[in-house]
Amino acid sequence: MRRRPPAPTPVPFSPTAARAHRAGLGLTPDQVAEGMAAHGIRLLPSHVIGWETGEFRPSEEEFIALARALWCPPAQLMGTAPATLRDFRVARELTQDQAAHRIGVTLRAYEQAELAGKWGGDAGQTHALAHALGIGLRMLVRVTHRQDELDRCLRQCVDGRWQSQVKPVARLVPVPRPVLEETLAEFQGEYLVPMHWGSSPAPADQQSAKPHAQRFWELLSRHRTDIPV
Repeated sequence: MRRRPPAPTPVPFSPTAARAHRAGLGLTPDQVAEGMAAHGIRLLPSHVIGWETGEFRPSEEEFIALARALWCPPAQLMGTAPATLRDFRVARELTQDQAAHRIGVTLRAYEQAELAGKWGGDAGQTHALAHALGIGLRMLVRVTHRQDELDRCLRQCVDGRWQSQVKPVARLVPVPRPVLEETLAEFQGEYLVPMHWGSSPAPADQQSAKPHAQRFWELLSRHRTDIPV
């Protein structure tokens, strides 16, 4: 017997936000339903009321059409900040097929990334992913579940040669190579400063007491990158 694919989790949705936006525009549920019909989603006004009372939640397509009918960014109806690839995609009003096309991967590859919560793209595809979904670099590492991999690269950067970690880190953090090289060189230099018994820590020593990832992001944020840190 073939297993059915798991049902997608509902889009994050705030009934209170939806009701507040509708009231702010002075629209009735009937008018919202009419507005959604103009975006290809036909349903009864009772659906709009059901969403606002929390009786049920909209699908992806309904959610995007509702945001358009209420003239607001989809993220404002989520009630929480986007936290997954799917959340960021829906916030950009993209289908999976549209996202895959913009990133330059197959639809199946992108679907698997959302389903598994893991991303296996190369540096160029990761750069395209961040741009397509509007994700900052630090959040990008988090939502692609690559934080452990970045931590491992940073530890190796401290213990060995930072040059050997440029390519692995670039796959996780898509920034220009010269920026990454300068950042990793400075990062390693701070963590290699020796501590002297009985002496006060120098500023660099104080920085090296921070978690590796935290200090890496602080150093990277000093540079201009086309994707925000």
